[in-house]
This record gives sequence, C-alpha cells and structure tokens, in this order.
Amino acid sequence: VQSATSVKQLLSNPVVLQVLLTANGLAPQIPYTALAQKALQSDLTNPKSLANTLTDPNWKTTAALYNFASQGLAVIQQPKVLSALANGYAENTWLKSLDATTPGLSYALAFRKSASTITSVDQILGDPVMRNVVTTALGIPLQIAFQTLEAQEKAVSTRVDITKFKDPKFVDTFLQRYMIAAAAAAAKTPSTSSTPSMVSLA
Repeated sequence: VQSATSVKQLLSNPVVLQVLLTANGLAPQIPYTALAQKALQSDLTNPKSLANTLTDPNWKTTAALYNFASQGLAVIQQPKVLSALANGYAENTWLKSLDATTPGLSYALAFRKSASTITSVDQILGDPVMRNVVTTALGIPLQIAFQTLEAQEKAVSTRVDITKFKDPKFVDTFLQRYMIAAAAAAAKTPSTSSTPSMVSLA
C-alpha cells in the first residue's frame, strides 16, 4: 500500500480493491470495478458525487472513512487504519465462511446489525444484503429485479411494515423466517447443518 504513488494506482490493484470492499461490507460490489473506483474517490462535499447518489449508504460511509478525494493516500497509510482494515477483512471473510455450513447466516447477522437504521423501502432495495434478506424472507422471486422500481417497492411494502424493523424481537422473528427460506433454497443437496436460533447469535 505504502509503495503506491496515487489513489488511482492503489484502487487499480484488484487485490487491494477486494480487501477494501470486503472489509467495509461491500464484497457484493467487487465485480463492479469501475463503479467502486469512482465511488471511493467521491468528493462528498459535492451532493452529485457518486457515493452521495448511490442508494447503498456503505459507499458514502467508506468514502468518508478513507477520504481519498481530499487526502489521497494519507489515511490509508496510517497504521491504525491498516489494522482496522485487516480486522474488518478478517471478520467479513469469517462471516461469509459461515454460509458454507449455515446458508444465509452472514447476511442474517449483517441485517440484524443494521435493521434499526431502515427508513425506506428504497434503502432495502438499494442494499444487496437487505434486499436479499427481505425478499427471501417474504418469498419475493428474484425476477422482481426486472420489474419497475414502483413494482418492487409495492412488492415489499405490501408484505411487511418496515417500521417494525426498529423492534429487535420482530427482527429476530423475521430473520428466523429468512434462515428457513435460505436453508430451503440451498437444500438441493443434503445438508446436516441446522438453523441456529437468532437469540444464540447475540
């Protein structure tokens, strides 16, 4: 990292970009290299910059954390930031590995952590984790993504009151429903894994 001469060079390294995105909960966006590079270099003082306009709030949070637009490589070269980056990558990689034995567990844990921040259906649809959890739990088919945004919003809003995600008990019940649906979807091959109680994950 310290040998990089520019932010552009840093973010052009696929390994570095993968670590940055994974560590900050943006692993599903790894295939979208150009978008990621532009979003992470967003000038957040400009309301029209990419990170400010994307529906997934993680882009804005991550862009603000490293502040490449105004500080260049200064932040990413700090030992404490590098340490946090390594720890975040390790944690998110570990969470993802949980899916090998219990399908959907990593998304369930991530959703549980952020559920209380949900304020709109669009926020759910714009976040890969929230979208997966909510549509899976509600039995909304993947093909809904090909319909209009209005149709997608209606499919979610008519099936769940999003204000209830402020209630931890409701979230746990909802996630149990998601875990069962995720396990059923992964049951094409026999599995001995069990669906854990969300209480046990506290």
